[in-house]
Amino acid sequence: MFKRLISLAIVLVLCLALVPAQAESELNTTLPADWAAFEERVTITVPVYDRSKEGYPAVDDNYWTKYIQSEFGDKWNIDVQYVAIPRNDVMTKYNLLIAGEETPTIMMEYDYPKVAEWADSGAMQVIDLEAFKAVAPTFYQAMVDNRHLSYTDINGETFFVLTERPYYDTDYTYITYVRMDWLRAVGYDHVPANYEEYTDAIAKIIEAGLTETAPVGLGIPSTAYAANFAFRDVPVDEKEWAMHSSLGTSSFSWEATKRMMQRTNAEYNAGWYSKEFELEKDSKGAGADQMLTDFVNGNLYRYGGYMSASVDWLTAFYEKNPDAELAVENLYCGVGADEVYQSRANNAFGMIVGFSSYATEAQLKAAWMLMEWMVQPDVLFVLENGVEGVTYTIGEDGLPVVDAEYRGEEMLNHNMNIDMTCLVHAAKKVGTIEETLKLIVPQGLPQDFTEQIAENYARLRDVADAGNCYTDPVFAVAIASESEYSATLLSLYQEYFAKLVKAAPEEFDALYDEFSQNYLEAGYQEIIDERAEAYEAGQTTKLPK
Repeated sequence: MFKRLISLAIVLVLCLALVPAQAESELNTTLPADWAAFEERVTITVPVYDRSKEGYPAVDDNYWTKYIQSEFGDKWNIDVQYVAIPRNDVMTKYNLLIAGEETPTIMMEYDYPKVAEWADSGAMQVIDLEAFKAVAPTFYQAMVDNRHLSYTDINGETFFVLTERPYYDTDYTYITYVRMDWLRAVGYDHVPANYEEYTDAIAKIIEAGLTETAPVGLGIPSTAYAANFAFRDVPVDEKEWAMHSSLGTSSFSWEATKRMMQRTNAEYNAGWYSKEFELEKDSKGAGADQMLTDFVNGNLYRYGGYMSASVDWLTAFYEKNPDAELAVENLYCGVGADEVYQSRANNAFGMIVGFSSYATEAQLKAAWMLMEWMVQPDVLFVLENGVEGVTYTIGEDGLPVVDAEYRGEEMLNHNMNIDMTCLVHAAKKVGTIEETLKLIVPQGLPQDFTEQIAENYARLRDVADAGNCYTDPVFAVAIASESEYSATLLSLYQEYFAKLVKAAPEEFDALYDEFSQNYLEAGYQEIIDERAEAYEAGQTTKLPK
């Protein structure tokens, strides 16, 4: 039987007696009055990211999957089964499921090109938004309030519903930490505030021999995203942006990507990176990689990831380096003192959610019921905080304080169960941004990063307010060539990345030109031509004015 839970709906603390037979009636939910249990058992399958985190329960079978089954599924005669999706190889897993006609009832991803490919290939079914609204009115109203309805269609048909992403124009939950003790050792009393200071600090760290390895981590990109926002023209040309700015295919032939690669080449030749970096993949904090291991072992200057009350790699770092001091990296360290900082905004939405073409009418309704149930504030509070007195306590400010050290059966999975609750929103949110920031400060560490995380958000807010934070275009039509060539182009991007980074500086330009031409001929030219055509036809979003 489930233990006694306490739920907070925004600002009210409500006592709940959660046991399988009666818990749902005690949750303060507002569900449609015409909901009724299915006469025959309905089975739905729901994807959940598997990040292969040591010490964490199986993502598809744990206390909280059982909780959802007991408190939602059993009441409505629905069998909710979770399907593990490797976070660092999402498309391969989905492609296998699609090929085997085992597509999950719910299909969801953060990246629009991926879901567009599924919709265009027939893996997803067209849906009726009015029918969805009737089953999931709270979820639907959130889409209205967040102006998401314009993203639901592709090729003139409705495939998607979209989840909330709080404060989307500031990637406030992703924090990079640096070795402040190393900086102090080489004469810095502050975190480098521009690229000139950053390069000076790294050179001094190398000269001082503060690490037995190369001081900065680098790996082969595990995704197509080329992090070139800092290298784009200011302002960026809108048509070029529409043609090249994408998470689906690397913008290898774009001048901004060349500038990014040339800087990385210079840093490699200055001794920043391992000479064998190409043997590892860079997961950007989304999963285990060699850089994470090296940072935890005290050998790297910087590492970043998404924050929550429990961040296992930070806990492990301090266990191995008890005398170390960390600081939050200044986001301006990547640009010159006189340059304008630009960054990628998240999409205005979180998950883009579609539904398998194999899903029956009953399965479709059951999936929508799950989404409507989960979006209720009380339900979200329980899923993201857990059991009062076990996984969390209520602080003096009335907000939950999650116990990052708890490892019993009720423990929350990665980032406070975000890989389950991402079905309705992309990040935990309570009250104001100040209150929300408190919830993502890692707990149980020798250092308190509350103030530094707030300062990081303030800088991100300044960049967004200045109009220098924007996302990628979203197309109202499928880019067919992207589906055809993206896998091949990712492989080429990874190969060329390694060769260009390790090239002699005087050989870089000629090598880049050669690889760029090969990349265009391998399919990228078709992709950018198709995107340009869609842009000219008004079939894409525009840059913010």
